[in-house]
Amino acid sequence: MDFEIGFTDKDITPWGGMALMKKMLERCDIDSMISTLGLPEPGSNRGYKPEEIIKSFLVSVWCGANRFMHTEVTRQDAVIRKIFGWERICGQDTYKRFFSKFTQEKNQQVFTLMYQWFFQNLRFDNYTLDLDSSVLTRYGDQEGARVGYNAKKPGRKSHHPLMAFVADCRMIANVWLRSGNAHSANNMFSFLEDTLHKLQGKKVGLLRGDSGFYGEDIFRYLEEREEGPVSYIIAARMYGPIQKEIFRQQVWLKLDDGVEISETQYQSINGSKARRMVIIRQKIQDRPKATGRQLRLFQDSDIYNNYRYHCFITNLTLPAIQVWNLYKDRAEAENRIKELKYDFGFDSFNLHSFYGTEAALNMVMLAYNLMSLFRQSIIGTKVQQKMSTLRYKLFAMGGYMVKDGNRRILKLSLSMKRREWFLGLWDKTSCFSLPVTLPTLNSIA
Repeated sequence: MDFEIGFTDKDITPWGGMALMKKMLERCDIDSMISTLGLPEPGSNRGYKPEEIIKSFLVSVWCGANRFMHTEVTRQDAVIRKIFGWERICGQDTYKRFFSKFTQEKNQQVFTLMYQWFFQNLRFDNYTLDLDSSVLTRYGDQEGARVGYNAKKPGRKSHHPLMAFVADCRMIANVWLRSGNAHSANNMFSFLEDTLHKLQGKKVGLLRGDSGFYGEDIFRYLEEREEGPVSYIIAARMYGPIQKEIFRQQVWLKLDDGVEISETQYQSINGSKARRMVIIRQKIQDRPKATGRQLRLFQDSDIYNNYRYHCFITNLTLPAIQVWNLYKDRAEAENRIKELKYDFGFDSFNLHSFYGTEAALNMVMLAYNLMSLFRQSIIGTKVQQKMSTLRYKLFAMGGYMVKDGNRRILKLSLSMKRREWFLGLWDKTSCFSLPVTLPTLNSIA
């Protein structure tokens, strides 16, 4: 059956579900927090207020923008503007000018206060802190873009940010932008101190890191902190002496078909003392897809051909299998990075200014943390749905605004059987308040 097309002057949005996030931001009193940050002010009386710039940027990211150009989509959405009570919405040039005003000092001031506000409103302590780094490929001459390790785009310039994740509540605790040629552990001590300062009043129960953070100086730092030692599990680098130590192991405990575990005390050449080393080996024949490293020093041995190895340095006194299980949970950090890149534009919001780019990335972290808070406190399902799923299941909802006397009503296009579900979320959002106690991972995983 053929049909014709027509047009309407009625303002309609494809993002009616954003009303839930507007209600949550109100309940968080985010405007009061933003007013305390000392953000760069507009240069004219007609400029946008910093509160409007930040909130409209968050909304654009939640609606799918993963670069500054994409923010123009929400800029043209009159219903979104009415939902949030804005007279107008920022364009991409406004965001670029705003973030370009940030300096190293301003970033430290603003984002320390921002992270402290967020985590002080979460009732948890004794958390697991995961350290990781990522590679953000660049295609221009941005400040700090250098040629370094880049597995997917060898020889291409990149940035190499350092990140900290609070595994217990699926939040991001800190991010520093670094040049593309920076080593994984570069600035690790300053970064960790800064992270702990941003998590002021919280205790690190366990720190986990991959082999990029392996080193005697890092072990000593964690063991000898003035505030008290930090428990850690850090993957070992497969240097020659470590391979030789693994080769000498004779006692292995079988955990499963093709999986065995052992432990020993290992002191590196420049080490101040011997430390506990937990070793996992997986038989290639039984587990052909097993990850890990082979002992390249012993390529003429059956041990090289038969097994792949994982090795960890730790100061924990737990059984070796529990140490391994604890470290395996660190894989969630990799999932967080993937979601940040694919759903929040973590690798795409970049400017020529190095510290401007760092400021934009930290605002993306705020968008992620607030959405994670929404997922856990409002939705509360056992399965943690990704942002892309939420975007098209919950937020992509046609709607328009009408007036009924002095009231404004957002009319949503929603089937009858889903209306009760949405009203339940609306009621939960309306009752939301800070500080909040998040459900445990076991209850939502």
